[in-house]
Amino acid sequence: MILYPAIDLKDGQAVRLLRGDMDKATVFSDSPATQAKAFEDAGCEWLHLVDLNGAFAGEPVNGAAVEAILAATNVPAQLGGGIRDMKTIATWIEKGLARVILGTVAVENPDLVREAAKEFPGKVAVGIDARNGKVATKGWAEETDVMVTDLAKSFEDAGVAAIIYTDINRDGAMQGPNVEATEALARAVNIPVIASGGVSSLTDLINLRDTGVISGAISGRALYDGALDLKEAIAALK
Repeated sequence: MILYPAIDLKDGQAVRLLRGDMDKATVFSDSPATQAKAFEDAGCEWLHLVDLNGAFAGEPVNGAAVEAILAATNVPAQLGGGIRDMKTIATWIEKGLARVILGTVAVENPDLVREAAKEFPGKVAVGIDARNGKVATKGWAEETDVMVTDLAKSFEDAGVAAIIYTDINRDGAMQGPNVEATEALARAVNIPVIASGGVSSLTDLINLRDTGVISGAISGRALYDGALDLKEAIAALK
């Protein structure tokens, strides 16, 4: 199981939100690129980047910060937030991004996900963010009636590289991930599932790993707060 350190970008800074609330942001670094390099130096295999402003705006906002991270590091990075058309997808992949994450658009325009996955094999992931089993979109601001498993299954034949499943109620709350729901999703689909939201200790990571079906986990606040040691976590997951 791969551990993805998260860098959430808001107004050019690395922040963490509490349960997706933009008004509850804690700034952890004024230099996201420096933070990314520190994660790489600690041995991470991937980086998980989120353009928070972009998720609300519907277009990239923290592009300069993302480009600085790509320039400063050599590990592959995935990015979500405000990526809602083929031009933006192509631009980011040309700039060296290893994987784009399509969230809102996966609900509103699933054909785009299929087109992108076909055009850029292995470079398109679907981000599914949920409250109580139902998908939320537009930076988690809007709730839908779409069930997580139904959305995930609809992309089984599309060739997407991964599904990033976030339990919004757990995100940034340091209360542990929703192992049960994430495992159920991973068992329901043949697409690799990455857990996000609430990963706050080594025990959480071990619990996710021990399901035997979850391919990755994303952690942010726990790494910044020191509740999780990145080097130790990577070694344990090996």
